[in-house]
Amino acid sequence: MARMVFVERDGSRHEVEAQTGLSVLEIAHENNIDLEGACEGSLACATCHVIVDPAWADRLKSPTDDEEDMLDLAFGLEKTSRLGCQIVMTEELDGLVVHLPKAG
Repeated sequence: MARMVFVERDGSRHEVEAQTGLSVLEIAHENNIDLEGACEGSLACATCHVIVDPAWADRLKSPTDDEEDMLDLAFGLEKTSRLGCQIVMTEELDGLVVHLPKAG
């Protein structure tokens, strides 16, 4: 099983098991990480906004236009901001690091 790291708002790091085929949002929920996901991953909100560690950003598929539109609603956008519901774990992403936005 793959692993990934969530960096909390306070800087604490949580390395968790990340089942391939699940989204970052689903993995967060399975591991009690505070990532809302109000629309339950239906790409209708921006509450699962995460900031992908720059070392990993280029390894992800590019965001769709729909994801980009939803990201426009997120607070604290950064260059590597993505929606957790749109990042699906693969073996190639083993070790992925995402940061939870500081506010919002």
